[in-house]
Amino acid sequence: MAEHNELGKLGEELATAYLIKKGYKILVRNYVFQKAEIDIIARHNNFMICVEVKTRNSDFFGDPQEFVTPNKIKLLVKAMDAFIIENDIDLETRFDIIAVLKNKKMERLTHYEDAFYHF
Repeated sequence: MAEHNELGKLGEELATAYLIKKGYKILVRNYVFQKAEIDIIARHNNFMICVEVKTRNSDFFGDPQEFVTPNKIKLLVKAMDAFIIENDIDLETRFDIIAVLKNKKMERLTHYEDAFYHF
């Protein structure tokens, strides 16, 4: 597996552990719909939450959350809609980003709730 794939998987593991510690119920990881993949789908406080995890080993080129493009947002919304319909869910939906910076010297995780409305 390529090093960047391993870093991405590690970031998803860290994000999942963080969410569980905060009381989120993890429903699905790596949900795929057409061309989109949702890293984590969780439930918390009567919200369905789509979580995009962005992991980098440096912020030299920008913070991890800055790499969630408008096209990626459209794909995530479409995939989350499909998940909600498939599972007959009647809850409000929120889209979060968890940005992970991880290298030998540091590990920083930042959770942006309702992130698509803030970028």
